[in-house]
Amino acid sequence: MKNKWIKWMFIALVVVIIFFIGLYLSVYLGFFGKLPTASDLSSIKQEQATQVLDKDGKLIGKYYVYDRQPLKFKDFPKHLLEALIATEDVRFYEHDGVDNVSLLRVFVKSILLQDKSAGGGSTITLQLVKNLFGRKDFILINKFKEAVIAKRIESIYSKEDILTMYLNTVPFSDNTYGIESASQKFFNKPASDLTKNEAAVLVGSLKANTYYNPRLNPEQSLDRRNVVLSQMAKYGYLSQDSLKYLTSQKLILHYRSFNHDVGLAPYFRTQVKKELAAVLDTLNKPNGESYDLYKDGLLVYTTLDFEMQKMAEDAMKAHLKILQYDFEKSHGKQAPWKINKRLLEHALKNTSTYKSYKTLGLTDAQIQDSLAVKQDMNIFRWEGDTIKKMSVMDSLQHHLKFLSAGMLSIESKTGAIRTYIGGIDYRYFKYDHVSQSERQVGSTFKPFVYTAAIDNGLKPCSYFSLAPVTYTDYNNWTPTNSGSKTEDPYINYNLETALSQSINTIAVKVLNEVGIPKVLELAKKLGIEKELPNQPSIALGVAEINLKTLTGAYASYVNNGKPVKPFCITKIEDKNGHVIADFEPKATKEKAFSDYTRQVMVEIMKSTINKGTATRLRNTYKLTNDIAGKTGTTQNNKDGWFVGITPNLVTVTWVGNDNHSIGFKTTGLGQGANSALPVFAKFYQKLNDDEAFNYITKSKFEKPSQQVLDDLNCNVEKRDGFIKRLFGKKKKKKKFKKRR
Repeated sequence: MKNKWIKWMFIALVVVIIFFIGLYLSVYLGFFGKLPTASDLSSIKQEQATQVLDKDGKLIGKYYVYDRQPLKFKDFPKHLLEALIATEDVRFYEHDGVDNVSLLRVFVKSILLQDKSAGGGSTITLQLVKNLFGRKDFILINKFKEAVIAKRIESIYSKEDILTMYLNTVPFSDNTYGIESASQKFFNKPASDLTKNEAAVLVGSLKANTYYNPRLNPEQSLDRRNVVLSQMAKYGYLSQDSLKYLTSQKLILHYRSFNHDVGLAPYFRTQVKKELAAVLDTLNKPNGESYDLYKDGLLVYTTLDFEMQKMAEDAMKAHLKILQYDFEKSHGKQAPWKINKRLLEHALKNTSTYKSYKTLGLTDAQIQDSLAVKQDMNIFRWEGDTIKKMSVMDSLQHHLKFLSAGMLSIESKTGAIRTYIGGIDYRYFKYDHVSQSERQVGSTFKPFVYTAAIDNGLKPCSYFSLAPVTYTDYNNWTPTNSGSKTEDPYINYNLETALSQSINTIAVKVLNEVGIPKVLELAKKLGIEKELPNQPSIALGVAEINLKTLTGAYASYVNNGKPVKPFCITKIEDKNGHVIADFEPKATKEKAFSDYTRQVMVEIMKSTINKGTATRLRNTYKLTNDIAGKTGTTQNNKDGWFVGITPNLVTVTWVGNDNHSIGFKTTGLGQGANSALPVFAKFYQKLNDDEAFNYITKSKFEKPSQQVLDDLNCNVEKRDGFIKRLFGKKKKKKKFKKRR
């Protein structure tokens, strides 16, 4: 009986072995689907993230379907490889892709003894196969397929190649693929700089990348890290003293999300993506295929300065947080976002939610009912985001009140963009106030009027009266000055004082002196290509101009009279490091105005900082840098501007509400000197504290010619004589001079 039982057991075992051999052969021969050939495996292609780099090659963002950045074997630290092998495949260097010892253990414990703790018997090579080709529902069939492919891979590639492919493709936590992406995301450093503990954390997460996610489950991650370190000690990669020390250390992350809506310079990265997509449409790979922005592992080198951008964003946030509080307090209970129903309805109809309901054919009443339903919503607050139960209308009303900001800093000689702020938070406010927005520029247009006048012969010591004038040929338009109502109309200011104090009445008179056509002609030369209003109010900045265009125009004052075109991409490389496109600054060949005019204007705009509308840069913020500039405020305090010019960097800041109907309550709060200038000031304070930016902060303006100094050497003001004062009151109306 016993012999008979042994006989049947032997027969059953032979049948099982024959079955598995037959199954293996049928898989090998492709009966269950074609397997990749040696030729296919020799040219394994993997999707790779496109990396966006700053001017020094520092990573600032990525575009990807799968967040993956490949490295070479030499880039992996030795302890990372040791942690991986000790934990995942201790006989890696001994097997040919399939570890027969482990498989036998799995077969006996899992299949014969039904022990679920036996593990999978998987090798690094088998895991690589799964990473490359995925796995379907037929587990046993897939195991055989993977075994066949693993052996083929081992016959084609070296062990180093296999480790390299594995570490570049293995999935980590938070939808991250490859060790470099994981290292950048969780520790904000390249994989080559990972410490033993950091390497152990990432290797440990491979067992279950959600359960051992160090961001979501730090305690489980810490325990798993210590298991990995223990495995390293067990197989001789760590001493017991090192193990004791390392396992006593806390888990410290420097998490950096590459979610496009968060992180450094999201508005800039969006603009780069738009420009990049347009460029790639004109290029093809050597094989004729089109480049894929999300899959081809391109390297995009940009002009942005990582550290300067951080400083700029910190400066903006520090100021806007305070300004927002003052803004809401000034409006009080009568705030337009609280009481203006027409404003709210108009804003609501512009939301994507409303438009989608309209597309579905819902009536306004039905839409209102739908939008009134309260649900948990993420909302923006300067104190920190929070979740509240709100309706769509509640959320709209909440976010409608926030002031926004735009800021651009460019290298004055080339137009290379060094900082770029399109708004206060890309997650909630995606409208870009650098590239998309056009707003009235207010008094920041006045320097162009004065430049045209001086370039056409008007002397810096020309004097103009403060007195308002009514222009009869423009509907009796009478420009006035903001500020004191007791200004003496018989005081005459020279051009330097008039511009540095931003006097409206004189700006219009200077425009009348030179003529509107000359100013419009200059604007074209400065790169302002859009059609500007052909009317005297242009002197006061009623024209709506894009911030990027305005910045490029102002660069002319420190670029030999030539405007620049701000740009953000310098070159694009493919994944193999071959340059597929590069970009040079678009230089303007002709000067927009003479050297004499340029030097005069710089001296006048320096006066704006030293004794004009921007003196708080000196008095409040204690900046001692060589700075020229101009403040600007628009009608009804809707927009605040500041232009800051230093020899090597030109910066323009804007502050206002996204909705044109909402402005500052008072000029004191909304004027450019209070709303926009402090962003520049706080930014330069940070630059001054870092010696790396001495080339900006310690740069000096050129010394003006003696003629310029002589021509500016005149009294600040002149007072009309007795006879003119006696009869001058009657001369209140005039016509604008007609010029071709």
